[in-house]
This record gives sequence, C-alpha cells and structure tokens, in this order.
Amino acid sequence: MDWPHDPDGEEGSEGRRKYGHAILAKKVSEEDFPLTATEYVDRYGDHPVRIDYETVVSVADIFEYVDSETFEDFPEFHQALGRAMREADYWPYERA
Repeated sequence: MDWPHDPDGEEGSEGRRKYGHAILAKKVSEEDFPLTATEYVDRYGDHPVRIDYETVVSVADIFEYVDSETFEDFPEFHQALGRAMREADYWPYERA
C-alpha cells in the first residue's frame, strides 16, 4: 500500500518508537472533542499505524472495528480504540 508518509518516519511511528494506540492518540487533543469516527477516518483513514515490528495497517482498518460513532472526550476515544484493536487482534500485549 502507498502510505501518505513513511510509517517509521517522524509523521508515523517516530522511527519505530511509537506503535498502535499511541499513534492514534497523538493525532487528537482535548480541543478536538466531541469527535466523530467519520471525522477521524476522513482526516486520517489512509495513515499507517505500526502494530508490531512486522505489521502496518491503516487507521481505516482499525476503525472497521470501532463500535462508537461519537466520542465525547479523550478517555472515551481511547477506550473505544483499545476495544477495537483487541477485537481486530491488533493488540499485541497480553494481560499477565
């Protein structure tokens, strides 16, 4: 896939130092809320998200699993993305 920027560059995962959820969260601030899933995907849907050292998916791929249309605040957005990423098996971390 052609990405609008390098998933490992400064606009992506900062040289592979940032993965998954952190990349999604850095695209918004508290001033952006309330926010809809449609607005977020329209703006960032084609952006790459590095899941692990081998896997890169688009923001739109992750949002296929998001069950909320509107996010009132950052914690609500963050929690919905966490659920979506676990459902899509894009969450490489296991609970102990």
